[in-house]
Amino acid sequence: MYVSENLGTNEKGHLTIGGIDTVSLAEEYGTPLYVMDEQMIRKNLRRFHESMQKYYDNKGLVCYASKAFSCLEMCRIVASEGDGLDAVSIGELYTAVKAGFPMEKVGFHGNNKTDEELRYALECGVGHIIVDNISELHRLEAIAKEMGKKPEIMFRIKPGIDAHTHNFVKTGQIDSKFGFALETGEALEAVREAIACENVALCGLHCHIGSQIFDIAPFEEAARVMLKFIAEIKNELNFEIKQLNLGGGFGIKYLESHDPAPFETYMERVSKVVKSCCEEYKIAQPFILIEPGRSIAAPAGITLYTVGARKEIPNIRTYVSIDGGMCDNPRYILYQSEYEAIVANKANEERSERVTIAGKCCESGDLIGENMPLQHAESGDIIAVCATGAYNYSMSSNYNRIQKPAVVFVNEGESRVVIKRESLEDIIRNDL
Repeated sequence: MYVSENLGTNEKGHLTIGGIDTVSLAEEYGTPLYVMDEQMIRKNLRRFHESMQKYYDNKGLVCYASKAFSCLEMCRIVASEGDGLDAVSIGELYTAVKAGFPMEKVGFHGNNKTDEELRYALECGVGHIIVDNISELHRLEAIAKEMGKKPEIMFRIKPGIDAHTHNFVKTGQIDSKFGFALETGEALEAVREAIACENVALCGLHCHIGSQIFDIAPFEEAARVMLKFIAEIKNELNFEIKQLNLGGGFGIKYLESHDPAPFETYMERVSKVVKSCCEEYKIAQPFILIEPGRSIAAPAGITLYTVGARKEIPNIRTYVSIDGGMCDNPRYILYQSEYEAIVANKANEERSERVTIAGKCCESGDLIGENMPLQHAESGDIIAVCATGAYNYSMSSNYNRIQKPAVVFVNEGESRVVIKRESLEDIIRNDL
């Protein structure tokens, strides 16, 4: 019935998450409210972790992509499961440091890292820096020399794969702001330069072909392309690449119609490509890293809202307005991303109407979705939007000077706040 297995209905007919009544959560903590199921987060991490160990013979590392959802508690959970972290800004690095995360398991990404960020990454002792362009290589070489450091680096490579996803979230093709192109020869030249550097150590290559991808074939092809390039580097430059990061982008179920492959199926199929290519190209199998983010966090989360106004426009549409919107979930206005929604206090009733769920921002495009099946919703009802654990809080804003919601984790029948709701004072705290 529901897009995520951690959702259910109790004897009151209310929606539950991790066995806890969502209507009670809304009453206790207020709305809008992000709710995350800690047990599902851990279960998803373990599924990746265990299949990684199984199919790569204990020669791999899962690095949670913290851009999906980052906070101190999330970093602590990932660390406790023995996994790594993918950070893309000084803020994500700082959060990991403050959470006590083992920084040797952190990879630092970004297509335009500042000198401040590079210095901070070196000070923190990150495991490796994923270098995106040649100017960054030169700046990092100079900064590392000045600081007396020799960081390990990877190069981000564009494998030229069409991932069949939204144009805004396709990142592996040649026309992308990320990484070095193979087709033009710039990637090989960058490797040549890195080998000659005295203050950085090239340890691996990285690729990421996009997000919310259901088809496994593009991942297989990306692995094939990257291993062929590793063989080219060995043959042309007599240099061995020891690590290969295959990125993330695994699709999840936002709608009932979505049918993503199990994580384990992805891991098994891609690992077969890795092993066969290593044999074919006569290269040692590199240590494999992956960077799941959405697939860890999104299914574990929902957002709760309270219904305010209801507007029925005959023969056109019905608007159901909520006390949140694009400021806490901008994905519809950005990507027209689709979601499932449930009236939490009527979860056992049929979704008998189709509505447009409208946000409260002063913006006509501020919608959570259009033509969405929903139980009859009236003022005071609680609406739950499913699979919002990724790219909701992390992309939230103070547009219209609206406070960001709290984040609550549920675990084994208990709930706790992990990020406080912003106050009005928080809105003006940096004003002068």
